Amino acid sequence: MAQDSSPDDPRPLREIVAAVKGWVERLGAVWVSGQVIALNRRSGATHFLTLRDSSAEVSVSLTCPTAVLDAAGPLREGMAVVAWIKPTVWMGSGRLSFDCRDLRPVGPGRLLAQLEQLKRRLQAEGLFDPERKRPLPFLPQRIGLITAQGSAAERDVLVNVARRWPGARFEVRHALMQGPSCARQVGHWLRQLDSDPTVDVIVIARGGGSIEDLLPFSDETLVRLVAAATTPVVSAIGHESDSPALDLVADLRASTPTDAAKRIVPEAAQELAGLAGARRRLRLALTTRLEAEAAALAGLRSRPVLRHPLGGHASLAVQLDQVLARLRRAVVQRTDQARAEVDHLLAQIQALSPQATLRRGYAILVSADQGTITRTDQVRPGQVVTAHLSDGSLELVAAARASEGQP
Repeated sequence: MAQDSSPDDPRPLREIVAAVKGWVERLGAVWVSGQVIALNRRSGATHFLTLRDSSAEVSVSLTCPTAVLDAAGPLREGMAVVAWIKPTVWMGSGRLSFDCRDLRPVGPGRLLAQLEQLKRRLQAEGLFDPERKRPLPFLPQRIGLITAQGSAAERDVLVNVARRWPGARFEVRHALMQGPSCARQVGHWLRQLDSDPTVDVIVIARGGGSIEDLLPFSDETLVRLVAAATTPVVSAIGHESDSPALDLVADLRASTPTDAAKRIVPEAAQELAGLAGARRRLRLALTTRLEAEAAALAGLRSRPVLRHPLGGHASLAVQLDQVLARLRRAVVQRTDQARAEVDHLLAQIQALSPQATLRRGYAILVSADQGTITRTDQVRPGQVVTAHLSDGSLELVAAARASEGQP
């Protein structure tokens, strides 16, 4: 309803803004479709995106909470979406604002959002961790291949593997590589090849395609079968940057089937060249070592001690003779010194010996009880005493004792 006003009777601005706010907010929340042409993520809890009508030059700015934006999945500029928005007018500024309360991608964007949510859930379970990746065998005994019958992917894998390693053997299983039955058939052959002990690696190959064509390779059941397989699995699905979940859980992602052939078997010519190079290096190393050992042996043989083994013995014999001569002289000298010392001591002993005194004319008188007589009062007249001389002894009879001073 129009407001009555005139230059003389103007209405307060607050009343007009409040009226506009009431008119706008009567619309309530409504679902609209459009295309995201700008996305401005902020560090806070509210973000801004610009939505444009798909068939008219009409665009509005939306405020979107973090929870709503995260729930929508990966959004990029140009994606088609449907948004549940509620228009409102701010009293302070009179600015018209659109609050986004729900946001959902449509078309390919919806598929990408669903795929991203699945990837996040599988990643949270650790199925994409690099530690789970199993290394491929250097030369597989048998290669399992799951692909469409008569497809270019099958031909690329078989031809390029045979070109690189002619002796490679395959176990090929054909399955639909798109459509509703794709994930079930691929999973069936995956279980069969994984249970075959002669199969060392399994390749799942197909050509590129649209997002819809590649959706079976993001099937959760198939992805979990690949994660649980005991045989290394190679994902060889030619596609653009939007990779299916199979690429992330496989032990190796090949960009194309041809790339998979290059990754699963070595090139015979290259390996033969490497083997020939290794033989040359080994031969050179052995030759160099033998030459070094021969030179060292020649150096040892050229030494005097080896050319004349007894040459050093002669000089040692001379040294031994000299040592023996010095030893003999030392023994003789020491013996002479000892003999002189013994003679000197013997002379001293003989000089102090009673026998030497007897030889000078003295005698030793001994009574019958073998007591030595040193005084005259020790002998009675007529007593028999023994006189020991230098050459024997005499039995004497004592006469009367002479007076002191008489002979």
